[in-house]
Amino acid sequence: MAHAAGALRWALPGWAGPVDLLLVATADGSEPGLGVLVEQAYRRGCTVVAVAPERSPLTEAVEGAHGLLVPMARAPYQEDYDESAAAGPGALWALLTPLLLLLDKVGLLSAGPDALQLVADRLDRTAERCGPAIAAYSNPAKALAGELADALPLIWSEGDGAAPAGRRFAATLAELAGRPALAADLPEALPRHGVLLAGAFAAGADPEDFFRDRVEEQQALHARVVLLRDRPAGPLSAAPAARELALSHDTAVSEIEPEEGSELEQLAELLAVTDFATAYLAVASGGRP
Repeated sequence: MAHAAGALRWALPGWAGPVDLLLVATADGSEPGLGVLVEQAYRRGCTVVAVAPERSPLTEAVEGAHGLLVPMARAPYQEDYDESAAAGPGALWALLTPLLLLLDKVGLLSAGPDALQLVADRLDRTAERCGPAIAAYSNPAKALAGELADALPLIWSEGDGAAPAGRRFAATLAELAGRPALAADLPEALPRHGVLLAGAFAAGADPEDFFRDRVEEQQALHARVVLLRDRPAGPLSAAPAARELALSHDTAVSEIEPEEGSELEQLAELLAVTDFATAYLAVASGGRP
């Protein structure tokens, strides 16, 4: 979020016109630049659809542009929109679900009610596996959080769905848990992050004075690779090379791979597991998940 009001700016591409559709998704709805963007789309004749809190400044802009506002989904028994919930991981699905239905209607992807029901079932099963009552040895989210407790996560993703899941994981780690993390797609991640495995963040890195008193010193962060994949390893997979590079530098690797299913189901599982892991790290850090 920008520090100064009005500092957020978006612009339509030059070719945007009457045959184009502008989709806006925001859990806040108060970003001043979005209202300007909607007005720009209206002047160019674009159709405007927004998913946002029902009572927000963006609502007026969309109504003024004769667009369609789809209110964010609310939690069961929630009468009014809770602004504090907008910053939580759950806000993603409140925004994404109506967008998926809309994209299904216009034919850009297949995400009808049946597909979304499968996604909901996958999320329920993942929540059962990753919930607070499940012990760490059988809880992939708790296990991942424990592995990243004193690490600098290098999140390497392979697959169309794993890539956005990896970027989101890095963002939520910083925003909710206050943990630095770097995300990149394979195979580009290997040269991009390879130097971190051999530099100051390497597992074996340590200051020269081996005999110094470490009791009151803060433990240094060491890199740990988190490999997110949404497809089985094949002959063109970069995962073996990623493991080999990490292990050659004595760097541990955590792997998260979803169960078989549709692309949306696998994406949902990756998002859920990493969101749970972020929440556990936030609690361990004394923050609010």
